[in-house]
Order: sequence, then C-alpha cells, then structure tokens
Amino acid sequence: MATKDNSRSYLINKNLGQPLQNYDHELPQHNADGLPIIPPSAEHKYNFDRNGWILLPEVLAGSKLEEMRQFCQRLHFEPESLPEYERTPLAGPTQKLFDHPIVIGMLNEFMANPSLSSQECYGFSLGACGLWYRTASSRRNLGKRENRSFNPHNGNGLFRLPGDVHYYQAFPGKSHSPHTRVVWELNPVKFHQGGTMLVTGSHKAVYAAPDEIQDPNSTVWTTYQCPAGSLLIFAEAVTHSAHPWTNVDNDRIALHGLYNPVDSGFAEPLKPDSRLQEKMPPMRQTLFRNRHVINNVVGADFRRLY
Repeated sequence: MATKDNSRSYLINKNLGQPLQNYDHELPQHNADGLPIIPPSAEHKYNFDRNGWILLPEVLAGSKLEEMRQFCQRLHFEPESLPEYERTPLAGPTQKLFDHPIVIGMLNEFMANPSLSSQECYGFSLGACGLWYRTASSRRNLGKRENRSFNPHNGNGLFRLPGDVHYYQAFPGKSHSPHTRVVWELNPVKFHQGGTMLVTGSHKAVYAAPDEIQDPNSTVWTTYQCPAGSLLIFAEAVTHSAHPWTNVDNDRIALHGLYNPVDSGFAEPLKPDSRLQEKMPPMRQTLFRNRHVINNVVGADFRRLY
C-alpha cells in the first residue's frame, strides 16, 4: 500500500532566512525532447538516500536500445567512421540519455538548485561523460578491448568540504547529492562479474573504512546484476570502485554521466564541440553552460526567488 509523503522541505535563499517552500514550479517539467519529467517515487527517494545508490532495471528496451548499442560499438571499434566531433556518447542516439526523463527527475530531487532552474534550463550541469567498454580477458584477442582494475575511493560524504562537491547533505525531508553519477548498462550485467561495486550507506559513514575495503570479496562491498537497458544512479560521495569484467557471455557496454551543480564543480565545465552542441535542442545545451550564479538562468529573472 502506497504511503503519502507529508514531509515538506524548504530552502533558504538571500532573503534574510525566510523559508522558500513553493519552488517545484521552478524545476523543469519537460526535458529537451519535450517529454514529461518522471519524478522518483517515495520508495526511490528513500532507497537512494539510505543506500547512496539505486538501480532501475530495463528502462530501455527494443530497437532503441539496439540502436544505441550499435552506435557504442561503432564509437569504440570504428571511431574513424564518424566525424571527429561526433566521436562521443553526446552524439548519435545516445545523446538523449543524458537528460532522460528519469535522470532529470532524480537530479531535480537530489541535485538541482531551484534558483538556477527554469522551464528552459536545468538546475545542474553535466561535468563528464564517456563510454565504458569492458571485456573478459579470454575475449581480449577479438579486437580493441579494455578493462579496469579494482580501486576503492570516496565515502564519508557528510564531512567533505563543500568545495570538494564529493559531499552529501541530509536534512529531515530532504537530501542533497551535488556530485552524482548515472550509468546506463546497455548489455546484461551478471552478479559480481564486473558491474560497479559500491559500499552501501558509506556516503553517510562516520568511521574510517576498515582494511577489508581493499578486498573486493569482502561483505563490505555490494554490487548488482541487471538486464540490458538498466539504469544505475549513485552519489559520488559513496565509496565505489570499478571491477574487472569477467562475464564471458557479453562485453560491458555502459555509458556514464557525472553531474555537478551549475554554480560549482569538481572539474572544468564539459564543453562539447560547438558543431555538436549547436545541433542539440536548446534545453539540452543548458547542461553545458558556464558554472556561476548571477545571470545564469535561461528564460527567467535570476532574482525571481528573492
């Protein structure tokens, strides 16, 4: 039985501490393709906050998924067959994944700054993206292949300095993950055979990690299995790691996007080739605007929330 969410958080802006409660209308309700944003359910919000990550199975399927998979294979194995400025997941059919309605719904909840959002721009930026193409060692002689080693990092997000952005904030009825990773698994992932590894709840950990953190087989670690087309979203503040791909039945074909606040960030802003960016719908282009506060809202007066 569904439960009603009666909690209501508020923001403090440059308004002498007066609470700003009615700000949902500032967050975009449609993405760049005109599709309605899909907000997370109460269960999704609860699980992301308590675990630091969430897996949504089979978001993509059918011919669209196959088209994206073929584009990624071409991008990895035959990049010279594409114009140089289109040798990126931000081109082709995969471009739409970076502001998919489910992704925007989660980021509206856990990342977006309402004072830098409008119906014409997102309240966050895309700081990095890429293709993870992994293969089992026994298949590496079949062509251009790569793999990744085990390398634990991050965690203890409640205590990171805000300038780091690998932090996590939590208040009654609201949490904030200003550095969030989205991973689209375009091929099946088998349990403990190469999917991203996570230490559940470590974004809120108050103790230093034990020595067992260096053992990928320790029960400290959690991972997942999922069908093709699934979506993983996790706070960068959670301890996580890559893991060598050992699934001999299929390669890992995964697209990742790392999202930042639009008024700060960990790395330099991501700037696609101007020829590619100019072809994007205007709303999608706002994922790449410069990171600053004043006069950085599209289609609205910056001071509307004061």
